[in-house]
Amino acid sequence: MAVDPIHQFQITRLFTIGHIGGQEIAFTNSSAYMFVSVAVISLLMIGGTGRGQLVPGRIQTLAELIYEFVANMIRSTVGPEGMRFFPLVFSLFTFIMISNVIGIIPYAFTVSSHLIVTAAMALLVFFIVLFYGLYRNGLTFFRLFVPSGVPIFILPLVVLIEIISFFFVRPVSHSLRLFANMLAGHIALKVFASFVVMLGMLGAMGWMAAIFPLGLTVALTALELLVAFLQAYVFAILTCIYLNDALHAGH
Repeated sequence: MAVDPIHQFQITRLFTIGHIGGQEIAFTNSSAYMFVSVAVISLLMIGGTGRGQLVPGRIQTLAELIYEFVANMIRSTVGPEGMRFFPLVFSLFTFIMISNVIGIIPYAFTVSSHLIVTAAMALLVFFIVLFYGLYRNGLTFFRLFVPSGVPIFILPLVVLIEIISFFFVRPVSHSLRLFANMLAGHIALKVFASFVVMLGMLGAMGWMAAIFPLGLTVALTALELLVAFLQAYVFAILTCIYLNDALHAGH
């Protein structure tokens, strides 16, 4: 019985929307799960805040916890001025977290396991930081690349490192971290779950031997739930750190 842990990441065309410049514009399973993630977030926020009960229910409590968690993250990292970017950070955090959790469901699709998705979000943050930093600070924004207190004889090297870090390392690491963690975690889950099925086909002795990979699969699933939140948090906190550079240029 062949096991293909990569098959779960295959993008499948559901239907064709149209053609632009000879290129097909298709609605895929990835697009569908993005819509599902947005729908879940919308239902959570509407259900949590629409009724405005004095004594909050479970959904309202969860919605308020997520709101306060993101708001406190921004205030502690960027300061009160950073709250103008609350919609951006909140949207990124909730989208990544919900899509990651949905992807853990068997036979579901994990949106953030594709580099094109994580790269698009990382580039969105990068260009917002770059353009808002220039809009707010003008040319003084480039003081970001000139740390204070650096000896003059190594300053050119430090400036070069800062430029490479800002324009290349930041967006690449911002996108790769989320992509790699979700990809590796789901591959491991698929492999151990396949061991359970393969051993179960061998009869009673096989089922006894399958207890160990089954236990690992359950443990990995719990770990993936934690990783789903942690990766959303890491992506959001890095976004806040980068936005802080746009608001407070310089070191």
